[in-house]
Amino acid sequence: MKNGSVKKLAIIFPGMGYHKDKPLLYYSGRIAKAFGFELIDIEYHDMPQKIQGNIALMKEAALRAYSCATEQLSGIDISLYNEILLIGKSIGTVVAAKYNLEHKLGAKQLWYTPVEATFNYAADNIEAFIGDNDPWSDISKVKELADISRIPLFVYPGCNHSLESGNAISDLNTILDVMEKTEQFISVHRCETD
Repeated sequence: MKNGSVKKLAIIFPGMGYHKDKPLLYYSGRIAKAFGFELIDIEYHDMPQKIQGNIALMKEAALRAYSCATEQLSGIDISLYNEILLIGKSIGTVVAAKYNLEHKLGAKQLWYTPVEATFNYAADNIEAFIGDNDPWSDISKVKELADISRIPLFVYPGCNHSLESGNAISDLNTILDVMEKTEQFISVHRCETD
């Protein structure tokens, strides 16, 4: 570290079709940047299509996404960073959580609409957000797994996999609430040297 400077890295792991410019990832990335984090956006390629409900294809997609993330992060010396934040959406929560454990990062994580498989890689210092009308997740199972893992899980009534209900004003209020909680999470857990 030069001159005792604090280096922070935030990595965004998108969902399939939910990229860095969609609201949850766009605004959480902006908040992370405001707290001094450098940002890396992971992109997936050659992903299987129409995977919902197909366990084999979902597993294949997660493995492919993980391979893409590992390849894109291979040139980054993560040891140069004092603080690491992983932000995942949907399948990206699985990829982020697995990457954190396999690379022993000890990173804090934000999980937007995690799927059940994400909890196979649960760790400390995580907050999660999901809608109770999410067709990609078994909400009762996600709640149970979050409780077992002691991960705070914020559940939004009537919201789908994008945390949307179909009512624009209500959806904006949901995004505002999620981003206020996101900002608080990043703020409270940042390095003491900030």
